[in-house]
Amino acid sequence: MDNSSIPEDLRRFVLTSIPSVPFLEALLLMRAAPGQMWHRDMLARRLYVREKTAEDLLDELCRARVAALCTEHGVEGYRYAPADAGLRERIDRLADLYATHLVEVTHLIHSSLDRKAQQFADAFKWRKDS
Repeated sequence: MDNSSIPEDLRRFVLTSIPSVPFLEALLLMRAAPGQMWHRDMLARRLYVREKTAEDLLDELCRARVAALCTEHGVEGYRYAPADAGLRERIDRLADLYATHLVEVTHLIHSSLDRKAQQFADAFKWRKDS
């Protein structure tokens, strides 16, 4: 399976909604333990990233409407909480795809990042006709 054989709806979902591999890994960890309350130190250990990076990922997951900030026994944390059933179903399908086609999904995410970086760089190129 190469990038072109990833189902079109999942391909579009990855390109528009998954900004990085660490974001996807954090999302899938939370999905695997939906009742678990996550904190930045816990996520950092599981993903082998700095706590600041884990905190940023948790914030991104909330903005993407796949996690929610909650309080339990006076302690704040994050839980897996997709905004609707359609989003939950896409994440479930992406999790299944990622489990069997990790390389292809990872390449798709990186191709999107490469394209965005190039577009950003192109915005600062001097134009001959400017």
